[in-house]
Amino acid sequence: MLTKRILLLFFRDKANVFFSLLAVFIIIGLYVLFLGNLMEEDLQLALGIDAAKASLIAASLMLAGMAAVVSLTSCLGALGISIADKQNAAKDFLTSPVSRGKITAGYLLGSGAVGLMMTVIALIFIMSYIVAKGGSWPNALDCARLLLTAVLSVLCGNALVFFLCLFAKSLNAFTAISTVIGTLIGFLMGIYIPIGSFPAAVQWVIKCFPMTHAASMFRQVLADGELARQLANAPPAVLTGLRETFGVVLTYGDISSSFWLSAAILAATTAVFYGLSLLVMRVSRR
Repeated sequence: MLTKRILLLFFRDKANVFFSLLAVFIIIGLYVLFLGNLMEEDLQLALGIDAAKASLIAASLMLAGMAAVVSLTSCLGALGISIADKQNAAKDFLTSPVSRGKITAGYLLGSGAVGLMMTVIALIFIMSYIVAKGGSWPNALDCARLLLTAVLSVLCGNALVFFLCLFAKSLNAFTAISTVIGTLIGFLMGIYIPIGSFPAAVQWVIKCFPMTHAASMFRQVLADGELARQLANAPPAVLTGLRETFGVVLTYGDISSSFWLSAAILAATTAVFYGLSLLVMRVSRR
C-alpha cells in the first residue's frame, strides 16, 4: 500500500513529473539546438560518412546516455515524497502499527517502481526515434540487455539518491540536492561533452561516477553496433578511440569496462549505498 501510494502521488503531481524529467528536457533541448550539429560534424570528419549516418550515430550516443539520466532523476523525484512526508505524515506513519523498516521499504519500492516505469518509457521513445532516423529495432538479446541495464541503473540510482535524501531534512534542502544533481548529471555521464574531450583528471572523476557505467551499458546496446558497422573497414584503433571518447567503453589504464563488468559495478554500488543508508538510519535513530 505504501508503494502504491508513492506511485499515485508521483504521477498525480504533474509538476513533480515534469521537474523529475527537467534534466532530460534540457538534454533534448541542447541536442536539438546545437549539441547534435556539433557531434554530427565531428563524426562526419572523423568517419568520412554522410550527414544521415552521422545523425543516426549522434542520436544513438546522446539518447542512450539520456536513458541513464531518467533512471536516476525519476527516482529522485519520487523520493521527494518522503521528504514532504517528514513535514506532514511522518508522525502518523510512526504511530501506526507498521515497522520503520516496512515504511522505508515502501518508499524504496515506490521510487524504484517509478524509476523503472519511466526508464522503460524513455527506452521505447529512444528506440522509436533511432528507428525513425534509419536505425533498426534491437533484437531479443539486445532487448534483454536493455531491460537488465534499466533494472541495474534504477537500483543503483535509487540507492544513490536515497542515501543523499537521508541528509535532507526539509524540502529546501531536497530542492538544493535536486538542483545540483540536475545541473551536473549531464557532465558526469559524458552527455553534454564527450568524455574524451575532458582533461585526464576530469575523465577519471567521470569514470568513477557509478551511473556513468549505466550510460556506457546503454550505449553499448543502442549505439555500439552502428559505430562498428560504419567503421567495419577502418583500423581497429579508430573504433577503439571513438568508443573511449564517447563513453561507450570506459578505460582505466590497461583495463576496459565490458558490459558485464559495468553491470557488476552497478550491483556492487547498489549494495554499498543501501548498506551505508542502513548505517546512517541506525545512527540517526539512536
